[in-house]
Amino acid sequence: MIVAFCLYNYFPFGGLQRDFLRIATTVAQRGVKVRVYVISWQGDRPDNLDIVMVPATSSTNHGKNKDYYQWVHNHLQQNPVDKVVGFNKMPGLDIYYAADVCYAEKVAKEKGFFYKLTPRYRHFAAFEEAVFRKGAKTELLMLTDRQINDFKKHYATEDARFHIMPPGIYPDRKYSAHAADCRDVFRREHNIDPSELLVLQVGSDFSRKGVDRSIRAFASLPENSRKNARLMVVGQDKPGKYEALASQLNVKDRVWFYAGRNDVSNLMMAADVLIHPAYQEAAGIVLLEAIAAGLPILTTEVCGYAHYIDKAQCGEIITEPFRQDRLNAALTGAALNPALRQQWAKNARNYADTQDIYSLPEKVADMIMA
Repeated sequence: MIVAFCLYNYFPFGGLQRDFLRIATTVAQRGVKVRVYVISWQGDRPDNLDIVMVPATSSTNHGKNKDYYQWVHNHLQQNPVDKVVGFNKMPGLDIYYAADVCYAEKVAKEKGFFYKLTPRYRHFAAFEEAVFRKGAKTELLMLTDRQINDFKKHYATEDARFHIMPPGIYPDRKYSAHAADCRDVFRREHNIDPSELLVLQVGSDFSRKGVDRSIRAFASLPENSRKNARLMVVGQDKPGKYEALASQLNVKDRVWFYAGRNDVSNLMMAADVLIHPAYQEAAGIVLLEAIAAGLPILTTEVCGYAHYIDKAQCGEIITEPFRQDRLNAALTGAALNPALRQQWAKNARNYADTQDIYSLPEKVADMIMA
């Protein structure tokens, strides 16, 4: 059996990319030949994946996507496979892994009439419709019910094509996979005082993940708390304007930015609170990673996985419409109440021990090989 995986760009620190790699390697480990089409690949290349670099020379993102699709389409005609699995929306997929929000719904809520006249809109709308339109053949692997409702609203997609997948947390992210003194060792190695409140945000694409909201909430902490606290922002993006915001709010010396890291699970073990006030987030795998690490969480209701925080009783969800003062109050409350953080952490660990938040790659592999 030969399976083609389609992903525009791979880098090691994105949630979608981590899901893709686990799924692809799980399928390959079952004896399937896996061919991966990408425009760019950053990081190590697994030996059991046949990675094909796709030339895309257009000057725009949507133009590159068109170049990619046409090149892959032609290559597959000459080198056929048994199934085509997509991690970005495009025509011709047998299976689509839906880690993104509904574009049609996003446009309806956020854009005006003239945006629909642009080539960018026409491209993304056409590629989404090719996947979700009624009568299409693509099987749809979904992460949340909210996604399903949005796609059905715009495309009348058949119920039978939707398949809800469980989360897929790496087992090594779980708190029990770490040494008992992991928190103390990490803090000592990074010159973080044991008593210091460490607020953590993890995620690339700072504007979508709400890093500005996190900085404002951190700056709102009472002075005594703020002086003994630190906000660490980890992700693949340009921090310039967020460093400027931190300077404007007089907290630049307490807000640290890092590019994507390979030791995020250790960082979660060392932190006191994960903050993730996203503007838009189809799922938010980082929320489940924090639960597995036993880390209290502050997040926004728009995140597809926010309901897990409610189920686990391990943090606070800022409801929509978002208000900055509610996030500020939630962070201040967590900062001033160590007993509450301890209870949230205990609840998170219990959820990680008793619920299936790990089996995504196996379930997707089953679907692919069915």
